[in-house]
Amino acid sequence: MSRICQITGKKAMVGNNVSHSKRRTKRRFSPNLFNKKFYLPNEDRWISLTVSAAGLRTINKNGLSVALKDAKAKGLVTNI
Repeated sequence: MSRICQITGKKAMVGNNVSHSKRRTKRRFSPNLFNKKFYLPNEDRWISLTVSAAGLRTINKNGLSVALKDAKAKGLVTNI
């Protein structure tokens, strides 16, 4: 399973190492992801999502059902 937030779509980015040598290497910036369980009261069941810290704030601000609806419209969540 890839490391992508199922609410916001955040995924790993690639950038430069900051060093004082002549060697040019790349580094990987991973998103801050969590495996969380959420309760859907309208369906009376629990779901597991991989969400980033920004995704948790989105769920807290807008609500779980609105965040899931937007994620489904973007194509980020398919099996819920």
